[in-house]
Amino acid sequence: ECDAEPELRGAKQAVAYARALHALVRWIGVCDGNMQEGSFRCDANVSVRRVGDPILGTRCEIKNLNSFLFMEQAIEYEARRQIELLEDGGAVAQETRLFDPDKGETRAMRTKEEAHDYRYFPDPDLLPLVVADELISRLRAEMPELPAARRERLVAAYALTPAQAGLLTSSIETSTFALAALEDAPGGKRQDIANWIAGPLSAKLNESNLDISASRVTPADLRRLAQKVEDGTLSGKMVKEVLDAVWAGEGGVDAVIQKRGLRQISDAGALEKIVADVLSKNARQVEDYRAGKDKAFNSLVGQVMKATQG
Repeated sequence: ECDAEPELRGAKQAVAYARALHALVRWIGVCDGNMQEGSFRCDANVSVRRVGDPILGTRCEIKNLNSFLFMEQAIEYEARRQIELLEDGGAVAQETRLFDPDKGETRAMRTKEEAHDYRYFPDPDLLPLVVADELISRLRAEMPELPAARRERLVAAYALTPAQAGLLTSSIETSTFALAALEDAPGGKRQDIANWIAGPLSAKLNESNLDISASRVTPADLRRLAQKVEDGTLSGKMVKEVLDAVWAGEGGVDAVIQKRGLRQISDAGALEKIVADVLSKNARQVEDYRAGKDKAFNSLVGQVMKATQG
């Protein structure tokens, strides 16, 4: 259980805090974070105050919110309800409320007019627990690298952008996969790998409803793909085709390149001959381009791409 002080302002801040906490408990293996099954739930205490008034009003507690969407909707509704009540001359009663997602509103569950209504008393079966400093030190030493530290390392050691590092530390599974792909990859292609994970690979995982730990494209595949782009074998435009083929089970990166003939033409002389051939066969489009029709150029490029199979 984790309690936050009343220093969060608004539903979006509260949800951001809850998401960060959710990611952290999953990261360090405290729980699986399954909100629908009750592994992770949130109670939201909501109170309002008039502009300029330093004192927060009477709070109401919304119990057992089991999704971030419902949490945001419940807090926004409850804040509006309290504001409207006060502006109409009423008073907010301290109470526990539940959120009805079908109606999008909170409703009273039970009242707790005074804190002593809880009647706290010691449980005789629960003995005092002393947490020794050495236990704390040992647990701290056993802790994995936490998300914030890993984001900083991804930026500093692998030259990723803060946005890329944030995406790659969204979960411990994603982060473990990404590090395995990045560590021995060509230095100049690490940002590309980060983009492949966040882009086409993420799309494939979503389509198949798979976690990244069950990805059909492995970190080794991504490293090999980066090497093939680095040495000029593949162009950037060929990457998605190779990723799709590997995902479909056509083999590893090298096998797909061999099977599909996906080898970038890097011989300048060979390219010049193909370009010259396309230009000679499309004299009208060449004249249109020289006359200022830029679309004609795109058509010529398209024909060269077709002739070189990309």
